[in-house]
Amino acid sequence: MTNVVAPDTGTAVDAGALREAMTGALVTQDSADYDDVRRVWNGDVDRRPAMLARCESDADVVAAIGFARRAGLEIAVRGGAHSVGGASTVDGGLVIDLSRMNDVQVDLERRLAKVGGGALLRDVDAATQEYGLAFPVGAISHTGIGGLALGGGMGWLTRRHGLSIDNLESARVVTADGQVLRAAADENPELFWALRGGGGNFGVVTEFEFRLHEVGPMIQFGMLFWELEQGAEVLRLARDVLATLPVEFNIIFGGMNAPPAPFVPEQHHLRPGYGMIVVGFGGPEAHAELVARLSGALPPLVEFAGPMPYVALQQMMDEASAWGRHSYEKGAYLTELTDEAIKVVTTQVPRRNSPLSMLLFYRLDGAYSEVAEDTTAFGGRRSPRFAVYVLAVCLDAATLAADRAWARATWQALRPHAATAGCYVNSMAEHEDDRVRAAYGGKYQRLARVKSSYDPENVFHRNMNVTPG
Repeated sequence: MTNVVAPDTGTAVDAGALREAMTGALVTQDSADYDDVRRVWNGDVDRRPAMLARCESDADVVAAIGFARRAGLEIAVRGGAHSVGGASTVDGGLVIDLSRMNDVQVDLERRLAKVGGGALLRDVDAATQEYGLAFPVGAISHTGIGGLALGGGMGWLTRRHGLSIDNLESARVVTADGQVLRAAADENPELFWALRGGGGNFGVVTEFEFRLHEVGPMIQFGMLFWELEQGAEVLRLARDVLATLPVEFNIIFGGMNAPPAPFVPEQHHLRPGYGMIVVGFGGPEAHAELVARLSGALPPLVEFAGPMPYVALQQMMDEASAWGRHSYEKGAYLTELTDEAIKVVTTQVPRRNSPLSMLLFYRLDGAYSEVAEDTTAFGGRRSPRFAVYVLAVCLDAATLAADRAWARATWQALRPHAATAGCYVNSMAEHEDDRVRAAYGGKYQRLARVKSSYDPENVFHRNMNVTPG
């Protein structure tokens, strides 16, 4: 038997009772694999849970929640362990690890995917692309579906098909009191509303059900890269082209270093500058015309275009955001990419210290803007806008200290140009109450009421926390 000490009470707790109640494994501090299992994606986060419950079923999750509450242990919920702020782990508490609940089943007749709460985006892509299907997810394939989707979920398909939550049909949730509930439009509708954007505040989601769309398996890919000094011209070009761009295309752009990819000449590897990743979901001719239009308007230093598997597109940013990198993130929304905002960006981008740090823009319009504001709890307005990601990604803690300061300074300089005081909750490294309230705006009070119904004691608070009330 293994005893752990509950931080709140100082009393010893016998972990054997939980080990016997679970089908999955219970990892404690004296387990041989403890240091490996407790690792999370962000190398800057190093916490030591009392135990990690590697759940394999809803019953395991129920047992883990009940045990933690009786023992007075703080709970963290872990899917892909990708929380930049470290919300998926906790010192001295219990981690509910869903990584083994990663099954993805495709229902071709209903065109739905049932996705385990611990699945990674690469698990989703592998299963759905076998049939040429997909739904909107993020752009880094080792991200967990749970944290991504519960906050919103934006990526390459957002202009065509909205956010991940806009395609959610139902969710299975284990609540703080151990109930296993189905949340959908026709069952627990307020919980379903809150799950679509309200984060992990309301329970542990062990399964999602998403609508699927025809995507791939091949898409059209292009990358253009310009000198650092051409930043203002690049940003204005992207702004002008995106204003009328059909939703069959998407462009992610911003300040970055040229990747050390085979299609980039070696002399330009890791060169600082500005890039556009241009993706087309239609035919090659239209994509070639778009790339030619961009390069003709502003001749780039590097240009590449050609077909690519959709799964390769989804994995393209994986190495730049690899496990163990020291990371920090800030985000904002801009209604317009004004010349004044462009001046802020071009002033700040050269001040990065790490070649992995970057400032990226996602265009949000099309299907994203066709969803009514109050349909979901998503913490962002649905009018067309740009989502800005200020990403500090470093190989060591010392460099991160400098680039964390850079990210904060950049965010602060962009605030006067931001659409609202809030930001996308998945790009929040800090979860202070005022920032969470600003992110959700007028939806916060409704979320607080749902929180009171399903988690009145705020058991699930290691997240963008909504307090009950």
